[in-house]
Amino acid sequence: HYPIGLLFDLHASNTALPWSITVHFKNFPEKDLLHCHSKDVIEAHFMACIKEADALKHKSQVINEMQKKDHKQLWMGLQNDKFEQFWAINRKLMEYPPEDSGFRYIPFRIYQATTERPFIQKLFRPIASGGQLHTLGDLLKDVCPSAIAPEDGEQKTQVMIHGIEPMLETPIQWLSEHMSYPDNFLHISIIPRPTD
Repeated sequence: HYPIGLLFDLHASNTALPWSITVHFKNFPEKDLLHCHSKDVIEAHFMACIKEADALKHKSQVINEMQKKDHKQLWMGLQNDKFEQFWAINRKLMEYPPEDSGFRYIPFRIYQATTERPFIQKLFRPIASGGQLHTLGDLLKDVCPSAIAPEDGEQKTQVMIHGIEPMLETPIQWLSEHMSYPDNFLHISIIPRPTD
């Protein structure tokens, strides 16, 4: 129930590609994973994430203005790996009026490989009260300060999004627009920095 890229960042980003995955067909780990009994359950979960992200970004105005066929096109484009079909609808969810300078809040989740907590999620605006753009570093200082190296210490963790370690100076609005997963969330992994 997590995107495959996120799982790779959390568990295998320092390994060689291709990533070797073992698939089990017995003894489903009910305590650890959501059991999706049909494609309809997966679609409902995906659409719930899209709606949650839009509630944060646009007060649900964009998704509520769409018709059922738009929702279906979004899902079918993702399911069938048809980018143009998916993006024709998703593009609307990634836009904002020019007078707003960004989304209302950034839909994000921070995952840490070294904790039992599933993820951290909280309200975070892309623009500071003074009008300056918040950065990835600002988000981490506010939500997960342990991910930031102390002034006089070495960085013990690595921040990963889609297999990339973005600069902490990157505006969070830009990251949300360009590096969000199909569910419209920015999934950020914090992993121990390799020691070799």
